[in-house]
Amino acid sequence: MSELSHLDREGRARMVDVSAKADTVRVAVAAGALHTTPEVVALVRADGLPKADVLSTARLAGIAGAKKTSELIPLCHQLALSSVKVEFGFTGDTITIEATAKTKGPTGVEMEALTAVAVAGLTLHDMVKAVDPAAVLNGVRLLTKDGGKRGHWERPGAEHHEGEGTNAAESPGPGADHPRITASDPTENGGPAPRSAVVVVASTRASAGTATDTTGPVLVEWLTRQGFSVRGPLVYADAEIAAGLADALSPAPALVITTGGTGASPTDATPEATLALLDRELPGVAEEIRRRGAEKFPLAALSRGVAGLAGRSVIVNLPGSPGGVKDGMAVLEPLLDHLLAQVTGGGDHDRV
Repeated sequence: MSELSHLDREGRARMVDVSAKADTVRVAVAAGALHTTPEVVALVRADGLPKADVLSTARLAGIAGAKKTSELIPLCHQLALSSVKVEFGFTGDTITIEATAKTKGPTGVEMEALTAVAVAGLTLHDMVKAVDPAAVLNGVRLLTKDGGKRGHWERPGAEHHEGEGTNAAESPGPGADHPRITASDPTENGGPAPRSAVVVVASTRASAGTATDTTGPVLVEWLTRQGFSVRGPLVYADAEIAAGLADALSPAPALVITTGGTGASPTDATPEATLALLDRELPGVAEEIRRRGAEKFPLAALSRGVAGLAGRSVIVNLPGSPGGVKDGMAVLEPLLDHLLAQVTGGGDHDRV
């Protein structure tokens, strides 16, 4: 086992000297979850709580928490953060939290990402406690980190229970009202994890907190029903969708589905960002999604969404409208099992 870096030879706490380390771009992604009631989740999604702007407030709190990490945790270095993103997702009785912190410097940003998740989650708890004082925040954990001489790290193993890593609150004990959740990570051999998916939303307004995205959560719920372990939805401004796709692909998921940014507006850049990553296109998938949408809504023909393979990850662009997402799910549902089996070397090739 390696020695603990924050202890000197006498076992006393110390701040690590990083002056000899090279400056590199460093990124860390952390996650957590607030377990509450379905009624509270519905209220937060609809912005119907007495304390309004719940998600915007929690997002700002998480960003502020990341910036103050060195003040809260005694041995952390002060970092010049280049970016902090805090995103939320929903399941039936859970609000998921994911934070990405970036910097260029001699030490990592893991604690900043974890602090962002913890502070955002505690803010959510404060906002909903009047309706559900039994809400539980837990599962605060590091998912991935990049940069420095060690390069890429991701949480090992195929399954992780909440309560691993650094918890912002104790996990509920036996008989608690809030069920435990699990999340799957990529396999260690570099290939895509079976039935792993990431949902990415391209929306400048939703990224800024001035609008609520409704398409991402729908995709997360649908993919979960299909048996996928889902990360997201990750919400990015249209101008940052290339970074969003790179983030989504970093753990090598089996499937990435994007929504939004496929139109003809000058800011719509999802197809271009996707094409830059693809090794092979799947034109028939994108064409069928357009065809199905245009049967009911002629303007669906204007969607420029693409589909294809980036390594062994499948990427599919869907429009940013609820109808376009519904059409996309209808097209993908009968295809996914066979497609993913083919990508990993299985499936019946004679039928294609």
